[in-house]
Amino acid sequence: MLLVDSIIRFAAHIKSTPVLNHPFSGGHFADSMENAMITLIATVLNEGGSIRHLMDSIKRQTRQPDEIVIVDGGSQDDTLDIMRSCRAQLPLRLLVVEGCNISQGRNHALAAARGDIIAVTDAGVRLADDWLENITRPLLDRPDLNGVGGFFQADPRTAFEAALGAATLPLENEIDPQAFLPSSRSTAFRKTAAEAVGGYPEWLDFCEDVVFDRRLRAKAGPFAFAPGALAHFRPRRSLTAFWRQYFFYARGDGKARLWGKRHLVRYSVYLLLAPLIFLLGLLVSPLFWSLYALGGAVYLWRPYRRLPFVMRRLPRPSASDWLYGILMIPIIRAVGDLAKMAGYPVGRHWRWRHRPPDWRL
Repeated sequence: MLLVDSIIRFAAHIKSTPVLNHPFSGGHFADSMENAMITLIATVLNEGGSIRHLMDSIKRQTRQPDEIVIVDGGSQDDTLDIMRSCRAQLPLRLLVVEGCNISQGRNHALAAARGDIIAVTDAGVRLADDWLENITRPLLDRPDLNGVGGFFQADPRTAFEAALGAATLPLENEIDPQAFLPSSRSTAFRKTAAEAVGGYPEWLDFCEDVVFDRRLRAKAGPFAFAPGALAHFRPRRSLTAFWRQYFFYARGDGKARLWGKRHLVRYSVYLLLAPLIFLLGLLVSPLFWSLYALGGAVYLWRPYRRLPFVMRRLPRPSASDWLYGILMIPIIRAVGDLAKMAGYPVGRHWRWRHRPPDWRL
């Protein structure tokens, strides 16, 4: 049945106009793509404390990349020295572009890449041993496909990091494959597809992968979801670092005019609904305050549902770790919301002043 399905899909592809007219469309696609060159790209900046984990995980890949192109934005620590020490074991090319942002760095890597298929990951990530094999297999098998989204999960070292992972990162069964937009921690696409949408938006320093994904999907069709292409991602170590992360994410949303309705709902809940409930409880009946508990239970249900899965990734979680994680989740959610509420108007103000190009196709 698998062979019959493959023949039917291939025949349908021959009759249709090939997506983006990539050079492997046609009767010899399977043979050509099995020999397709795969380039792994990433950008780094001062990642001396984490880059070795990424490089070691690349060395363990069951399917090795044909080349690796990493762009360094001007690291002042030992990041470059660590990567240079890996050249004997990996087909690694290093490009130093001082001062570049993530989008510019990825575009430099794309321009330098010789591969037909581009796999993308980030520093601060530890890849599963079969990550590259799983993230590229759909592109090798399907001529109609131009992008693949892998998955990532929290890789905590402390109870705080476990709570943060549970509060912010979805589980696999929460993903809608049809709507999923991959993070650039774990994605792959055809180089021709990336070139057709102009690469990553260089005017955008955060949320650039969301804009890239949406342009690629609009131009070249939906992403395939490959949950087996797993990248282990260590959450931020402190509330301060988490605040900065979500502030910049929201600032990027504002710059790109992303998720406006979501941000409006958040402002409405915190600035209108929550004060209104307080006044109703004060002036009408204290029973109205029970709405806080009901709303909190709904809002925190998913993080608490995830917490056991994430906490088990700690080496030996103690009872105090569990208690700490349970108590931290509401705080983390509130801090994240406040960081987004602070960052989004900053991004919208930047957009009003700088008038960036409309990225929508």
